[in-house]
Amino acid sequence: MLNEAKTYDELYRTFRWDIPARFNIADACCDRHADGSGRLALIYVDENGATTRSSFDEVAEMSRRFANVLKADGLNRGDRVAVFLSQSLELPIAHMAAFRSGMISIPLFALFGEDALEFRLSNSQARAIITDEPGWEKLTRIRDRLPYLQDIYVTSGAVHAGAKPFWSAIETAAEEFATVDTSADDPALIIYTSGTTGNPKGALHAHRVVLGHLPNVEMCHNFLPRPGDLMWTPADWAWIGGLVNGLLAFWYHGIPLVGHRARKFEPQAAMQMMADLGIRNVFLPPTALKLMRQAGVKHAGVKLRSIFTGGESLGGELLGWVRETFGIDAHEVFGQTECNLVIGSNSNLFPIRPGSMGRATPGFDVRIVNDKGEEQPTGQRGIIGVRQPCPVTMIEYWRNPDATAKKYAGEFLLTGDLGVQDADGYFWYVSREDDVITTAGYRVGPSEIEHTLMKHPAVAMAAVVGIPDPIRTESIKAWIVLRPGFAPDDKLAQEIQEFVKVQLAAHEYPRFVQFAETLPMTATGKVLRRELRALG
Repeated sequence: MLNEAKTYDELYRTFRWDIPARFNIADACCDRHADGSGRLALIYVDENGATTRSSFDEVAEMSRRFANVLKADGLNRGDRVAVFLSQSLELPIAHMAAFRSGMISIPLFALFGEDALEFRLSNSQARAIITDEPGWEKLTRIRDRLPYLQDIYVTSGAVHAGAKPFWSAIETAAEEFATVDTSADDPALIIYTSGTTGNPKGALHAHRVVLGHLPNVEMCHNFLPRPGDLMWTPADWAWIGGLVNGLLAFWYHGIPLVGHRARKFEPQAAMQMMADLGIRNVFLPPTALKLMRQAGVKHAGVKLRSIFTGGESLGGELLGWVRETFGIDAHEVFGQTECNLVIGSNSNLFPIRPGSMGRATPGFDVRIVNDKGEEQPTGQRGIIGVRQPCPVTMIEYWRNPDATAKKYAGEFLLTGDLGVQDADGYFWYVSREDDVITTAGYRVGPSEIEHTLMKHPAVAMAAVVGIPDPIRTESIKAWIVLRPGFAPDDKLAQEIQEFVKVQLAAHEYPRFVQFAETLPMTATGKVLRRELRALG
């Protein structure tokens, strides 16, 4: 979608959206490349390291067959189909079958518990779900509370009463299926938000959402496609970062993916796999990069062409480690489930400024606004807003018109994230609106303090929250995971506090330091500060 340019200004100035009236994700991201040549689509690596290769031809055929299964079982256009799987071959087959049928797919994180599952399946009124053996076991305990759920397809070979075998059904289904003629604005996906306040909300996205992601993915992966490109991310394909930024955007370009999500991220194993398979493009969340840095991993065989990251700012220390370890820069991005990838970086187009998320993605008008949608002066803190309409934006929150209306002010979608834009157009993340700490008259964002803490040689990971203080309104508390070789004690806590006082500011040092073995995080690697606040 981007016309490659030598400068950011030229890239941004010359970009024009080209969204066709009729568009279907299955056709664009799969069928276009299923030309009978056996073009590689997926390398799946199982937990034992064994690899299975699948072509676009195979994915197209199997998804057509599964579309016939859904049709034969009475599902119709507009029905919701949940995909409760981790990275696997079955996952894209299920999604493509739903897309080509005009149905709405619902990606669900494989580690969801029963409560999370029940809410999403009930809220969406999903009629079918595709899952594996562990997923089936969870569903059996809530099935009687899901009156809309008609069919459960299980990918394992086991036979279960009340379930249908996924692969057997595909094998016996007809191969031919005419993909439904869909508008680019027709609904395709419901992706549930993390639920920072209240119940999760379902962001309903149209088929055009893939096209809306392309400018940022192309810019931040240093332009796509290139010969030899092969993409992998440890981020689960249930999230917009793994599914749309990764799988669908790369398949749009016919670039193969590696599918592998270990039960636990192992830095050395990840490096070895990247070397063995010749992976060239990665989406590595900041947490993965921090764990790799903590482990001190290096591998001469890793030859990455692009590193895409987002979710929280890396900071100068981590950016420097990435450059030293991989020989290229990590390109940060910013977006959210409702309106994704609106800001990004590319060090070949403009210098990276540590702590900054980058500049507006071509095709997007991003501004700092107040809660009325009014633009704020350069350098002033406000809400990061995205001028509407734009192709990446959700249609609505699923059956939640009040929440949908609150998401907009004037011409802007309000991300709910606070930031600052400098005179050169760089955006700087401050915090979520509800993460701001008010202490002794100061409004302090946790991100800058966390970056400073990460510079201390003892700190592997850090998260900062505000806790109630009868005098200051809130005091700053830091939760810290130590690097190997450091023991938690009062002396180290005081040393870290003094370090922040000196490195950052006296009013921003953490008055309380709590050492921990781990930090609570979302599946995409974002620290759950609300859980830390609840602990006090």
